[in-house]
Amino acid sequence: MIEIAINIKARNKPGVLRDITDMIAKCGVNITYIHLFMENKESASIYMELEYVKNVERFIENIKNFEEVLDVQTHRSMDEIYGKRIIIIGGGAQVSQVALGAITESDRHNIRGERISVDTLPLVGEKGLAEAVLAVGRLPRVKALVLAGSLMGGSISKAIETVKKDHDVVVISLNMPGSVAQKADLVVTDPVQAGVMAVMAIADTAAFDINRIKNKRF
Repeated sequence: MIEIAINIKARNKPGVLRDITDMIAKCGVNITYIHLFMENKESASIYMELEYVKNVERFIENIKNFEEVLDVQTHRSMDEIYGKRIIIIGGGAQVSQVALGAITESDRHNIRGERISVDTLPLVGEKGLAEAVLAVGRLPRVKALVLAGSLMGGSISKAIETVKKDHDVVVISLNMPGSVAQKADLVVTDPVQAGVMAVMAIADTAAFDINRIKNKRF
């Protein structure tokens, strides 16, 4: 089995994506990830990660034969380039401190061959935070979520329950009032340390097992 990542630049017309995916299915190739985005009014890019590609050169040539396809390029997958993702959501001051710890610790592991990236979203308000937590389940490669705020509960807690039920995501909360801290896998008082522990929890190069300290506060 050969796994590849490709980026297809095509004209922005109805049915182009359907025709390409139909051809891919007929070749016995499985699409494991797809992302479509507009470059301008005339063209769009279709990024795909594929498996079960038997003959890469012939497969690429078949895509290029489509009249509406302008260019096809092969790449390393996003998992190889950006790797596992940590999402940090909450108040700006707390988010920045958690990010400080996460980025510093990620650098230490990435130098040794890991790939861990850190995304942040400074955000306040129960509704917005709950929507952001639920959206984590729709993002690729997310392995850890850190809730960084002063007070969180209600629908945010329900959103955490949904994400943990449906996805393999480690949830870390700062030590704060509200029911979110009760739903998290780990509660950490120091925001910098919370970022560090989030990285250690998902890094293959870390000798750390979060299951041994789950539901504890630090």
